[in-house]
Amino acid sequence: MTDEKDCGNHEGNGWWKLLNRHTKVIIISSLIFLSIILFVILLIFLILRPSKPCFTLQDVNLYTFNLTTTLTSYLQITISSRNPNLRIGIDYDKVDVYASYRNQQITLPTRLPPTYQGHKEVTVWSPYLNGTEVPMAPYLAMALAEDETSGTVLINVRATGRVRWKVGTFVSGRYRLNVNCPAYIMFENNNVDGSAVKYQFVEGCHVEV
Repeated sequence: MTDEKDCGNHEGNGWWKLLNRHTKVIIISSLIFLSIILFVILLIFLILRPSKPCFTLQDVNLYTFNLTTTLTSYLQITISSRNPNLRIGIDYDKVDVYASYRNQQITLPTRLPPTYQGHKEVTVWSPYLNGTEVPMAPYLAMALAEDETSGTVLINVRATGRVRWKVGTFVSGRYRLNVNCPAYIMFENNNVDGSAVKYQFVEGCHVEV
């Protein structure tokens, strides 16, 4: 039994024994150097402690908001993001923006262009959001009609996607981004169809990373 075990260990370590001393030194030195570099990068990243970006909904241009048995809406929003970090950049990757009413999505998602945001920088996007004849659950259609009649409708502008932190040449893995911006839309008539109505906001958004 002892001989078989020794034979197995010999076969498992055979490739290492075939290497000359110089090659072994290079391999070990490279592994140690790589470990030190990764440790330093991780240590710097932990010390800097990246803060999540700050989003603000600035305005909404409402072109169409027409509720019948379905909902058709067309709007343009202006949303900004500020990187609060002094030494960390942010990569925005595959971020989609859409509008919702009481947790039901009412427009198609609009993809924002990939964006790198430097230290303390502010980035502004103005995407168009469109939803054509979106089916509404009966209770939601009734609630929306009541809100329109009362003159105020709460729409949530949401953004979902991925972000990565960048420190020097180091780029982190992707982190999930969720943004929720409330927008209180005032209605004089039940529907908007035609001329744009602009609503100014300086609303801070809830951000999760």
